Amino acid sequence: MVPLSVLDLAPVPDGSDAGQALWNSLDLARHVEALGFRRYWMAEHHNMPGIASAATAVALAHVAAGTRAIRIGSGGVMLPNHAPLLIAEQFGTLAALHPGRIELGLGRAPGTDQVTARAMRRNLFASGDEFPRDVLELMSYFQAPEPGQAVQAVPGGGLDVPIWILGSSTYGAQLAALLGLPYAFASHFAPTYMMEAAKIYRERFKPSAQSSQPCLMFGLNVVAAPTDAEARFLFSSVQQSFLNSRRGQPGKLPPPVPDMDSRLDPMARAMLDDTLACAIVGSPETVRRGLEAFVNRTGADELIVTTSVHDHALRRRSFSILAEVHGSMGAAA
Repeated sequence: MVPLSVLDLAPVPDGSDAGQALWNSLDLARHVEALGFRRYWMAEHHNMPGIASAATAVALAHVAAGTRAIRIGSGGVMLPNHAPLLIAEQFGTLAALHPGRIELGLGRAPGTDQVTARAMRRNLFASGDEFPRDVLELMSYFQAPEPGQAVQAVPGGGLDVPIWILGSSTYGAQLAALLGLPYAFASHFAPTYMMEAAKIYRERFKPSAQSSQPCLMFGLNVVAAPTDAEARFLFSSVQQSFLNSRRGQPGKLPPPVPDMDSRLDPMARAMLDDTLACAIVGSPETVRRGLEAFVNRTGADELIVTTSVHDHALRRRSFSILAEVHGSMGAAA
């Protein structure tokens, strides 16, 4: 069975706060490290009351300092928001403190709305074509400095921090293939171009110093519970959150509600069916079947799982169930 990793959106449950969410992240990272998950990533979002990882490098430093071996990285840093040198210094610092454990996933979207992007003093007139140039510049800062090099990342130079390209369309797939980098597809919230992007990435991949062959990781929303009914109940928090965001009313992660389907009008149902088409929600047996079907369909090299459950203890339990299911699948294979 393919390896499992974790994408933590640092959810802030209704009735809690960002500080507690970040302590929950550390607790979850320790939990999944003990369960054998490969990597633990956090994502950059801004002006979202329900997500506490806006200062992604700082949040990752918190998690890395409290864990021992699990790989720590961004899923991702939204590079158009930042000067490449600053990201190189931030992740170079993390790599200097935690050698061999730090990874840097890069996204092209702002991770927020245009008003907030303006507040971050981002160049709103920049073309998306600058993203490849910025990636290359960032990668150069992790190489050993050349004699007389005027600008260096300190720390960062010579540390060869692994780079991933993230995406939800074919654009990122083409860039990752061209640069010979591993690619993570955001099928956990934007599965529409999943298979097309995978095909492009695999067919056009050019080996590089970092990767000799394609490495394709897919995002999955997974909520596991002892029964299908309980898992669907817990998953209603994610469904509500997506609906609130799409309606321009982002907030903290809502508590679950019973019989979510009966609360949806046809438009909301269609939106959720499309956005969360790859979600796997249910009992251990349902999760096992879902994982097998998804891997068989995509040929994934790795899965990165995100689970936003209002009750942190039940979120931990979901990952425990997932690890048990995954282990049994590996044993069967």
